[in-house]
Order: sequence, then C-alpha cells, then structure tokens
Amino acid sequence: MKHSWPIAGIAPLQANSSRSVGEPGANNFQWREWLARASFGALLAAFAIAATFAGGFTFAIFVAVVAFAAAREWHRMVSGPRYAAAIAVTTIAIAASLGWAVAARDSQWPVWLLLFGSVLAAMCAFASGTRPLSNGLGTLYVGLPALSLVALRIHVPQGATAVLVLFIAVWSADTGALVWGRFLGGPKLVPALSPNKTWTGFIAGTIFASAAVTFCVKLLGGSLWQAALLGLALALAGHCGDLFESWVKRRAGRKNSGGLIPGHGGVLDRVDSTLFAAPLAALLVFVFGLDLLCGGHP
Repeated sequence: MKHSWPIAGIAPLQANSSRSVGEPGANNFQWREWLARASFGALLAAFAIAATFAGGFTFAIFVAVVAFAAAREWHRMVSGPRYAAAIAVTTIAIAASLGWAVAARDSQWPVWLLLFGSVLAAMCAFASGTRPLSNGLGTLYVGLPALSLVALRIHVPQGATAVLVLFIAVWSADTGALVWGRFLGGPKLVPALSPNKTWTGFIAGTIFASAAVTFCVKLLGGSLWQAALLGLALALAGHCGDLFESWVKRRAGRKNSGGLIPGHGGVLDRVDSTLFAAPLAALLVFVFGLDLLCGGHP
C-alpha cells in the first residue's frame, strides 16, 4: 500500500528509470553519473568560492539566487502546482532580509523580516488550499541559512575565510559520506529517513570534515583541537540537514528535489547540508563568540 504525505499532496515516486547493477550498460551509466556529479560539483564549488571572495554584495547576490531556486523546489514539493503565491512571498522576504543585512550591522530586522515572510507564506498557502505550516516553514528553512551565510561573510572579521572554512567542512562531510558509503557499504544509518545512507558514510564524512577543517586552521596558525571540534560539529549539522531533506523527499514521493543540476538533482539536493550547518555556524559566532578560524589568521 502506498502512503501519501499529508503536507505535500504529491503523487508517490514512480519507479526509478536508472539501470540496475545487473543490467547491460549499468557500469557505464554509473560512471557517467559519477563523472557528471564530480564535474558539476567542482564547478559549483568554484562559483561559490569566487563569489565568497568577490565581496559581500556579490556574495549576497549569489546566495540570494541559490536561495530563490531552493525555495522554489521546497514550495513545489509541499504544495504541488499551487505554490506561486508562497514562493513569491518567500522570495521577497529573503531578498529584503539579505538586503537589510548588507546595509546594516547589528540589526535584528533581517530575522524579523523572515519571520514575517514565513507567516505570510503560510497565509497564502492556506488561502490556496495547500499546507500552511509546511509553506511557512520553507521561508525559514531556506531564508535563515541564507541570512547566516551573508552575515558571516559581511559582519565577521576575515569573513570570506570563515565562510570558506564552513564550506570546506560541509563539502568534505558530503564527499566523504558519499564515496566511502557507496564503496564500503555497511549497515543503514536511518532507513526510515533515507534508504541509501550508511553508518560507514556517516562516520567517514564526519572524520573527513574534522580533518579538513583542522588542516585549514593549521595553515592559518590556529588551534588544532578547536578546529577538530568545529569540523565535527559542522559535519554533524550537515548530516542532519541531509537526512532531513531525504525524509522530506521520501514523504513527498520524490527521488530528487528537482533536476536543475546534472548528477545532483535539484538545488536543495546540493545545499541541504549547508542549510543546517550555516545557522549553527552563525549561532556559534554571533551568540557564543566562537572564531571559525580558531585563532588563525589568513
């Protein structure tokens, strides 16, 4: 018996059209998929790094574009075809929040704008007969990480390097989990949330992230033990983000959130880990006063 997701209203996922391992040409298909994933992943990483060091305003525009695409995929998953009003409100709220963050320092208005946008998106969804809670959540799910990234880049000393450390932690965790999880296999991590993720990948990704952040901070002359713990924390947050999005897609009956990025699926599929890791980094910096460079200097 197929189960539907009450907050999505979307038909269950159809059978995967990809070749199975035992079919002719399956190995070639897998290698093409891996090549596409690696190529587009490297290209997107290059864009992200270039935008990070290009300047705060340029970086804010880059983050906004990615956030708009991710928000569209979210609202489409939870609302089906009736998501136009909710995505319009979310887009305006994110744009206003990021614009305010660029223009003003030490202001809470960007957060309040996102909260207000979340309420409006929920009201629009209710008026159109879709799920208000899920649509309202989407504004915060995408908007708060976008705001976190822009605030870290603009309002933190050596913000470009700090954001790069965050990216490296997330990318290392994702890559380590994917590669080692696929090649070594092992027991499933949380089958109810994601049928493909393994404990092997989870542990390997966490170790990779911790080691990568430690290496970066060593080059900067910072505290190695703090870097190791920071990488660990960001990796765990990223894993949670990955699992959350996998659960959302599973409940919505989707394999991918979209098809914009070859080898990766949708934008949400690419940034799901960052959506959890970025707010954690901002919390550590702006609330607890942690230095993402762990005392190091570029």
